[in-house]
Amino acid sequence: MTHPFDPAREAGDYIAPRGLYEQNKGKPFLGRLSCDRQQLVAGEWTELTLVYEVGASGLADGAWLKLAFKFYSDWALFQTTDPRAANFVSAEYQAGPLVPGQSPATVQHLKVRFDQKGHERPFQKAVLIDIVDGYLNPGDRIVIRLGDRRHGGAGTRVQSFVEQGFRFRMFIDPLGSSKFAEVPGDCVLDIVPGSPARLQLIAPRLVGVGEAFDTLVRLDDAWGNTCRDMPLAGMLTLHGPDGAAEARPFTLATEGWAVARLSAHRLAATGEWRLTAEVAHPPLSLAAQAYVTAAELPGLRPLYADLHVHSDDTIGTNDTRYNLSYGRDVAGLDVLGYTANDFNITEARWNQAVALIHALNEPGRFVCYPGTEWCGNSAAGGDRNIVFLGEGKPRFPFDEQGRLMRSFEWNEFTQGTIRPGTWPVDDLYAAYADDPECHLMIPHVGGRRCNLDWHHPQLERLVEVGSAWGQFHWVYAEALARGYRVGAVANSDEHQGRCGGGVPATAVFGSRGGLTGVLAARFDRQAVGQALRARRTFATTGERSFASLRLGEHWMGDVCTTDGATPLAYRLLGDAGWERVQLFRGDQCIWSRDLHRELGWSGTRVRVRVGGARIKDRYRGAYWDGSIDVRGTNLRAVHALGFDHAEQTTWREDTTTVCFKTATHGDTDSIELTLGELRDAHITVNARIDGYVKVGSPLKRQPFVHAPEVEVRISGAELLARGSFQEELPGTELVLSVEPVTDAALPRDVSGEVDLLSLGLQAGVEHPLFITARQRDQSRVWTSALFVTTAMG
Repeated sequence: MTHPFDPAREAGDYIAPRGLYEQNKGKPFLGRLSCDRQQLVAGEWTELTLVYEVGASGLADGAWLKLAFKFYSDWALFQTTDPRAANFVSAEYQAGPLVPGQSPATVQHLKVRFDQKGHERPFQKAVLIDIVDGYLNPGDRIVIRLGDRRHGGAGTRVQSFVEQGFRFRMFIDPLGSSKFAEVPGDCVLDIVPGSPARLQLIAPRLVGVGEAFDTLVRLDDAWGNTCRDMPLAGMLTLHGPDGAAEARPFTLATEGWAVARLSAHRLAATGEWRLTAEVAHPPLSLAAQAYVTAAELPGLRPLYADLHVHSDDTIGTNDTRYNLSYGRDVAGLDVLGYTANDFNITEARWNQAVALIHALNEPGRFVCYPGTEWCGNSAAGGDRNIVFLGEGKPRFPFDEQGRLMRSFEWNEFTQGTIRPGTWPVDDLYAAYADDPECHLMIPHVGGRRCNLDWHHPQLERLVEVGSAWGQFHWVYAEALARGYRVGAVANSDEHQGRCGGGVPATAVFGSRGGLTGVLAARFDRQAVGQALRARRTFATTGERSFASLRLGEHWMGDVCTTDGATPLAYRLLGDAGWERVQLFRGDQCIWSRDLHRELGWSGTRVRVRVGGARIKDRYRGAYWDGSIDVRGTNLRAVHALGFDHAEQTTWREDTTTVCFKTATHGDTDSIELTLGELRDAHITVNARIDGYVKVGSPLKRQPFVHAPEVEVRISGAELLARGSFQEELPGTELVLSVEPVTDAALPRDVSGEVDLLSLGLQAGVEHPLFITARQRDQSRVWTSALFVTTAMG
């Protein structure tokens, strides 16, 4: 647009720097941002330089800038206090050329800080740069170095997951009034997978004899991102229980994700089959294995679901087609539930997502549901997902009467104030209570944890016991203890484009995402929806494990009455070996098995386990930094289990000491030690527990105020006599334990019965009974509860 004024013609005689007017009119008013890279490798260490060139507006004394990126990126936290340490961020002023008669800028200093919530969602993480003691001219530059290496630092660690079009966005306050404007033209980077590091083999854990099933082989980098464009040849071998073997060659996809899907396997013999996959890729030895048990099944084999998946329609990573396709083609899901943050999605994007979901839904191969996440604050009921189980157009964002079905309405495109909609959760219940069969509501613990002061028995049939946010045994137990008839699910709550169990990141999403096992009569939307509402489910921490609980003809999820003569029957199928099985009545453990004890404790092995969370709300992670000192015997070997990613680690410090650094978000991590002789050992464990660095320098620890440090001292002889030592700490299931372990191989297939009469259950009272079990690698399962009323005596 032509400027309405012409100073050369209209202003008369005046004094100004020569040519500056024309020069500034040729510049973008708010400036421009540029970057020295177009592509980064997920998880790499690097130095990244971005340059902001001041626009025609200039920058006033007291102005400030924000270089922002999305909050759910797990890019290593920047620091500004130690130039020689990793992740140091700096900003340098560079003066631009002057025209005749133009005075230089007067800025004296740039002050840099980092704030995880320095701007508005979704671009919340921000490097903040203050203009100190002076102004900047148009054409001046600010050079921002992320991971500045000039002082010897290691650089910065890029986010650990891939993203098409990762964005840095610059916001400026040109007048020093704290009113920010977005600089047009984001710095856009593609974050791509790294080199191949491990092979994954995905298969159902339980199938019917002779029933067709698929397996999926994929190649991942060290951070769990699936590699691309690597058509490597491999061999899949099925090893039968009788020793027979069947081999099938495959080749990973030439283009796109490095995946191969092998269809229509059929197992003719009952029992456990071992599946192995190998890919030739020197110098790495790329191999994977999985276990499949073939049995005579009364109905369809268990289906594996992830009912809580985000995309960039709201605050996820990569677009909706990418995420749904990943769930089907890379994670090998049977069932997927897309969830959009209800306040955040535009109506146009919602309509496009629903059309895509209906197009991808394919009975017999891939069941897909649309859904929303009601994002009410915990004080108003807390997070609830709504899965639209029916066909056709979901009742969102408006119902048939034109009422707004969102918790509230706000997104980055919205102007003005926040508008409340269906708020509090009472309104949400009213919105869908007339049709519960088509609306499954799942309370969950994410950022805003669900508040179980509210419950709708017809809509809320399931509770999310685990996700990438952590493990939440406590919320499931609390719901049952309150008398709510709910079952267990676990999902990814995936924000990083890797649904179907998910891969742990290094920030607030610090756990493996979960999976839900569904026992459905058919493989289609209607039957899966009916099974979900019937609570015919179990939950895993992302593995294709299997768990069931029955009382005669009654399955988990059922409500039944018994005289106590029929025992509870359970079955567990895993891959790492089951070490502990517990039966809960609501929030009380009333029966358990310790497989280590049953198989006999080793005379040379012991382990230290840490687990739990600091708090129940968003920044719940317990960040452990500790040491294990062993005296009186040799320390021969160290093996870590349950550690989620490369930045959770353990190492030998010296002859007697092992150090560890990890984080738990409700999950548990284990360090197994092989000693010369356990009975002679004297073991001291010291740990400090920090919180997530939400504000301030990540180099400064933020101790958990209720349990900043813990020390445990125990002898091996005492440990063998007691069986274990457990230090329960203030927090949410926060614990440190020292335990003997077995030398024997733990069983992958565990089943048994529990005599109800031996449990002393009160007659005439409904008892919510469920099984939870843990494997040696610290993975877990939960069954939905059986709601049993005893009529004994």
